[in-house]
Parts: sequence; structure tokens; C-alpha cells
Amino acid sequence: MFDLEEIKRRRKRLGLTQKELAKLVGVSQPLIARIESGSIDPKLSLVKRILEVLDELEGKKITAKDVMNSPVIYATPETPLEEIMEIMMEKGISQMPVLESGKVAGSITESSIIRAILSKGKANRLKAKDCMEKPFPMVDPSESVDMISKLLLENPAVLVVESGNLIGIITKQDVMRILK
Repeated sequence: MFDLEEIKRRRKRLGLTQKELAKLVGVSQPLIARIESGSIDPKLSLVKRILEVLDELEGKKITAKDVMNSPVIYATPETPLEEIMEIMMEKGISQMPVLESGKVAGSITESSIIRAILSKGKANRLKAKDCMEKPFPMVDPSESVDMISKLLLENPAVLVVESGNLIGIITKQDVMRILK
């Protein structure tokens, strides 16, 4: 026997209203409400149809291209650190890639900036190359958000690269927005 509570749990996990689910299934919203509340015993064929719609929605793969930010704000190795700090504060970002001749050469984060200033001196004398770290991980635009989420556990950002060109950046905030 099917657990009718499963329908409500899955619908809510997908962020669907009863009305939206009803439209996708081809029934009325009050019918979905009555099924979820257990006040009616629906036909097996209807339960199967609802579960098929939920399966299909859960199976839709959200990709890097769906969540990335583009165009990417970046620095070059010669960009003055003060300019990078201004951009980060103005744009509300905490990291950016460093590109050299259009290719990813490294990354800069708030932490790398602070480390560089503490060890090398004033920001007005430093450039991106003075605090640059290894590049953020790079993925294809079709990469799944599940894989990107795992990369973000160990990295502040993930870059989306297509045919060798940087086309987007994904941060933890971007993934949290779609997982909520």
C-alpha cells in the first residue's frame, strides 16, 4: 500500500503548492488536499499518476548553467589589490578568479587578501599576483548541482568553463538559494 503522506512530503520538498501539483497531474487542488489529508481513498491509478509526476520533477537535473552567475567578475595578475578590494565590497562578493590572457590562472579570496596584507604590507603596494591562490575547481556547464555542492564543501567557489572559456561562477550562496 502507498503511504499517502509521502505525496505531501515530496510535494513540499519540491516547493510545489497543492494547486501546482494538481495542475501537473490534471486534477483539482481540492482533490490533492483531500488525498494529502487522508479524507478520501483515491484510486490506485491516480496515486500512480501523482507519484509519476513527482518522480519526473525530482529527476530533473539542475545543472551548473542553471545556477551560475555570469558574466564573471575577475582580476588579472596585475590588478592592484586596492581595486580588487573596492570591487569586492561594491559587488558584495568574497572571492574572484584571476585570469591571465583569458585563461584561469588563480583565485583571490578575502582570506588571501588579509593574509597578504599581514605578511607583505599595505594593500596600495600589492597586486593580485601577490595574494593569488590556486584556481577554484572548474566544471562543465552540464555538471550537476550535487557534484558542485560537494566541491563547495572544500572550496569557496566553482568556475563554469566551456571550451576553455570561463562562462560562470557558482558560490555556496547560489547553491543554498536553489536547495531551500
